[in-house]
Amino acid sequence: MPEPNSKLWNTIITSFCKDGMHEEALSLFAHKIQSSSSFTHNNYQLFTTILKSCAVVSATRLGKSLHGYVMKLGHISCQHVYKALLNMYAKCGVVNDCKKLFGQMGHGDPVIWNILLSGYASNRVYDARVMRLFYDMHVANQPKPNSVTVAIVLPVCARVGDICSGKSVHAYVIKSGLETHTLVGNALVSMYSKCGLVNKDAYSAFVSIVDKDVVSWNAIISGFSENKLNEDAFRLFHGMLRGSTEPNYATIMNILPVCASLDRNIGYSFGREIHCYVLRRAELVADISVCNALLSFYLRFGRMEEAELLFWRMKSRDLVSWNAIIAGHASNDKWLKAFDFFYKLISVEMIRPDSITLVSILSACAQLQNLLVGKEIHGYILRHPYLNEDTAVGNALVNLYSKGNDREAAYQSFLMISSRDLISWNSMLDAFLEGGYDTRFLNLFHWMLREGIRPDSITILITIHLCTTVCRVDMVKETHAYTVKANLLLGHAEPNVGNAILDAYAKCGCVEYAFKIFQNLLENRTLVSSNSLILGYENCQSLDEAHTTFNKMSVTDLTPWNLMVRVYADNHFPHQAISLFLELQGWGMKPDAVTIMSLLPVCSQMASVHLLRQCHGYVVRACFDDVQLKGALLDLYAKCGSIGTACKIFQSNPQKDLVMFTAMISGYAMHGRGEEALWVFSHMLELGVKPDHVAITAVLSACSHAGLIDEGLKIFYSIEKIHGIKPTMEQYACVVDLLARGGRINDAYSLVIGMPIKANASVWRTLLGACRTHHEVELGRFAANHLFEIEASNIGDYVMMSNLYAADARWDAVTEMRKLMKTRDLKKPAGCSWIEVERRENVFIAGDCSHPQRDIIYHMLSVLDHQIQDPFQFGQINS
Repeated sequence: MPEPNSKLWNTIITSFCKDGMHEEALSLFAHKIQSSSSFTHNNYQLFTTILKSCAVVSATRLGKSLHGYVMKLGHISCQHVYKALLNMYAKCGVVNDCKKLFGQMGHGDPVIWNILLSGYASNRVYDARVMRLFYDMHVANQPKPNSVTVAIVLPVCARVGDICSGKSVHAYVIKSGLETHTLVGNALVSMYSKCGLVNKDAYSAFVSIVDKDVVSWNAIISGFSENKLNEDAFRLFHGMLRGSTEPNYATIMNILPVCASLDRNIGYSFGREIHCYVLRRAELVADISVCNALLSFYLRFGRMEEAELLFWRMKSRDLVSWNAIIAGHASNDKWLKAFDFFYKLISVEMIRPDSITLVSILSACAQLQNLLVGKEIHGYILRHPYLNEDTAVGNALVNLYSKGNDREAAYQSFLMISSRDLISWNSMLDAFLEGGYDTRFLNLFHWMLREGIRPDSITILITIHLCTTVCRVDMVKETHAYTVKANLLLGHAEPNVGNAILDAYAKCGCVEYAFKIFQNLLENRTLVSSNSLILGYENCQSLDEAHTTFNKMSVTDLTPWNLMVRVYADNHFPHQAISLFLELQGWGMKPDAVTIMSLLPVCSQMASVHLLRQCHGYVVRACFDDVQLKGALLDLYAKCGSIGTACKIFQSNPQKDLVMFTAMISGYAMHGRGEEALWVFSHMLELGVKPDHVAITAVLSACSHAGLIDEGLKIFYSIEKIHGIKPTMEQYACVVDLLARGGRINDAYSLVIGMPIKANASVWRTLLGACRTHHEVELGRFAANHLFEIEASNIGDYVMMSNLYAADARWDAVTEMRKLMKTRDLKKPAGCSWIEVERRENVFIAGDCSHPQRDIIYHMLSVLDHQIQDPFQFGQINS
């Protein structure tokens, strides 16, 4: 085939440019201009085309070379070449060269001004220059700004939020008669929408457009959507469908998020209708951005099956598609499915994960606490520098290791972030807070301040949490002072900060400051504020002030009622709690599960099975399906002696959690039914429920009360070997009691001596009790000496040791023990017991004769005493 001539080469290169094959066109042009002497250089149209390609692919170096070349050839005087060069510099962001070239030529053509304006407008740094250049053009009045000029300037006004300049431009538009131009009208609609003036100004501009195109409709629909006026956006979309303008891909992308913000059922129904509309338009079905918008829509509604079906039916999938499906599964708690899609993405050779992909998948790893997979992804990140330098990815790694309880790895990831943002600092501070690293938290916080990073409301909330954890009022005051200086306390956007400081003062016992904050919150005062103040008064035992605060709150909200009932119950004011509970119902409100949970401790305090049954009946009638509530009912029935009812609740509940299993085991334990407790514990393990220390302590106690020594020891030795947790002091005390009850007092002593940690008062007290039972005086004295060193103020220990001496007739030691009690001013509190008879609570205190039926009670006790002392005669039964 003969070598093509210059004209044919020009045609080939021009065709490449028109078909969007800009890099191929530039490569061929550069090759021919260097190698072919027959290649004609005098075609200015070719240079114009090539310069446009340079602008598209930002080939600045080649563009500058061409600039020099055309100057040598004398083409610079050609207006087409001149404009192409100007456009190339503007599009490539080389605004200084663009401005210099602009100054070398005449300014009579508005296109030249518009090119320079567009160059400045492409970079936020030059926003002020855009407005100045527009002013210069307007003052010069030759040429006059046209519709393109206005369309360039108005987005800059919106970007800087300069509504005054925007309205000035609008005034020029009206004077110049450009208002009806579609391009100008669209720019005005967009500008007013982005400045928040959508209802009147943007809509008026939209109405003024004579020939509305699809961009006009998209601008106004997007404006209403961005300003949270979703119903208006949807109304306009319906208006568009009734007109002659067909929605395009941008319309669908704008309206689908509006559907997601509507009522769940209505929004889903509308979204499905839009999907049906898309399926009737082949060009929309083929558009990947439309498919991605539909995918995000279904994922927002949690419709995972529809989303997956749509995903796999897409003709082509880009990274946005993969990111949407991975993030969608992660946000809907389908963590394993998110992993599955991530691994499928990795297998696609043409697409590489970006920072958005990795942030989503690292979030899934963090939620599952899967450090193994997380570390593999971390390795992938380290092998790809463009990911390793991304701040969002670094923040996700900090969160991953923090959730996985590897604070050192979290800190190393934090140090590796090249450009830390406020999220980075807040994430690391929160990690140290959750890990209990108070000193390192403060050091990091001070480092952050030295770096010039200004704390935001999240930083303040994390810091206040630390102050509450360490109970340091001085630190709360410092944080409070900073929030006042930074204007974070009383701002309308940050009511949580004020409530958090109030709560911190209340929890640290500084109710006076808490009350001052409460008063200053004014319109930012919320239910949380009042609840925190009530709890603060409770901590200071100021229940009258708590009740006063409660009385000032709204009677229609159930939350403060529940809180106040709980406050009275926790502080052993059962009658006030019941009275408040009845008053609550008198206001026409229905107690919820939290109300009943707050009232249940009252049943225990009063030992009132009748009240407990009333609560249980209400739970059944109200159909409360709360596992924690049923577990609390079970526990209370067992404590009130109704183990049969407790067992029925346990058996009737199909969803048993660790709390319910533990409550049932404890119930059987306190009733001496060790075999049943062991069965429940074994059943729990079979179901895969991992026991905690409370459950293990309960089953050990059951074995102790039932004398199941071998079974108890087997469970004790399995604590560390099978369950992977260290035995607690309470569990050691249970095993000591278990061995002692079985008569193995020496084994109990050996266990205490051989403990890997120093035995506390509970363990020694248990051993002393065992010595009292088995009359082991010397061993008891040894245990008592250790006990008195650890805890010298418990009179029960002295009485126990005194009784042990008395049983062995060591009266001198008894006298010595009583002197010791007197010297240390230890007095035994009066014994107290109570019983509910015919729905009435009867309280008995040692030495108290105030009961109204005391004569009958003492007479009956006297009769029972005589019957116990009289010898029993079998023959008396027959007679």
